[in-house]
Amino acid sequence: LQLKVKAYKRQAEEAEEQANTNLSKFRKVQHELDEAEERADIAESQVNKLRAKSRDIGAKQKMHDEE
Repeated sequence: LQLKVKAYKRQAEEAEEQANTNLSKFRKVQHELDEAEERADIAESQVNKLRAKSRDIGAKQKMHDEE
């Protein structure tokens, strides 16, 4: 019976170590995802600004050409 208890304890410890490892990996990947989403948001914002600027330049060019 004592051997079974020791075996179960060892299994529980190994499972806990594995769970901690997996949790650590998950947190790392979650952090990387958050950073990637932030970079994507910044890039999207920059693209939108450039599109607006491009439209503005195009409209000014069209007005200039009509003169």
